[in-house]
Amino acid sequence: MSNRTRTLLSWSSGKDSAWALHLLRQHHEVEIVGLLTTVNEVYDRVAMHAVRRTLLEAQAEAVGLPLWPVPIPSPCRNADYEAAMAHAIEKARAEGMTAVAFGDLFLEDIRQYREDRLAGTGLSPLFPLWELPTERLARDMIAAGLRARLTCIDPRHLPRSFAGREFDMAFLHDLPASVDPCGERGEFHTFAYDGPMFHHPVPVRLGEVVEREGFIFADLLADVTSPQSDTACSSPTE
Repeated sequence: MSNRTRTLLSWSSGKDSAWALHLLRQHHEVEIVGLLTTVNEVYDRVAMHAVRRTLLEAQAEAVGLPLWPVPIPSPCRNADYEAAMAHAIEKARAEGMTAVAFGDLFLEDIRQYREDRLAGTGLSPLFPLWELPTERLARDMIAAGLRARLTCIDPRHLPRSFAGREFDMAFLHDLPASVDPCGERGEFHTFAYDGPMFHHPVPVRLGEVVEREGFIFADLLADVTSPQSDTACSSPTE
């Protein structure tokens, strides 16, 4: 029997969780066995990132891991969220998992919240990206071939024109100095579609850009014109 730590990865569909997967796969004592993702029941999209479930499923297939969707209502009270996550954690325990990994970078209150919620469950929290300098981290991601697009921006920090942009060196160059290079304070969210953690890309194209509930969302669509699309987007459709 393997002594590796069977681990669920909290998967937002963005660059940080994708990079956490990349790093954890280099640690032989950790075995990532699934991607834990909260999905808005009303819109059938990844919570906050607003990524379509079809793209989320294609992404999971491309990294070679089963998806563990956690449905949450909209609007979602904190009690609703915690009940949904508690159910997922209980399922993880029943299937022999002993850890949950997160892509958090430096927000102490978020880390403390996760540690508190897992206390006494039998699952340990892992933070493979914790306190990595975010400017260097962003550049390392790009240099390693990670590709992502911005799906959501907070217009209090970034202009609308940033929605849908590639997460690349030009983007980092154009960021206001007040914005964290990884968007850790919620300035922006991304969808990762290629990189060293993927077996093949997930081809996407930019759809409609809309403002909703104080945020700007860029709708990403499967790019059926890409030569990779037959493979990368072969998961069930909506």
